[in-house]
Amino acid sequence: MKKIKLYALSTCGWCKKTRAFLDDHYVKYEYEYVDLLTGAERDRVMSEVKRWNPRLSFPTIVVDDTEVVVGFNEDRLREVLGL
Repeated sequence: MKKIKLYALSTCGWCKKTRAFLDDHYVKYEYEYVDLLTGAERDRVMSEVKRWNPRLSFPTIVVDDTEVVVGFNEDRLREVLGL
């Protein structure tokens, strides 16, 4: 089973679409709504996102700590998730 981490914004339509895609395909994942975090926790998560996506755009999906998908890209998600 792949380890999937979704970094998202609670108000982002593309982030919601990404979550719906993962849910519709029964993909187990963790997620963080970065805009709802504060203080040191927000700083820590933003550093994680920046490591994978220097532009700090959302959604950012990290798969197995080796691959990243930036933005809602259904074809790329299918590829990295083996769907």
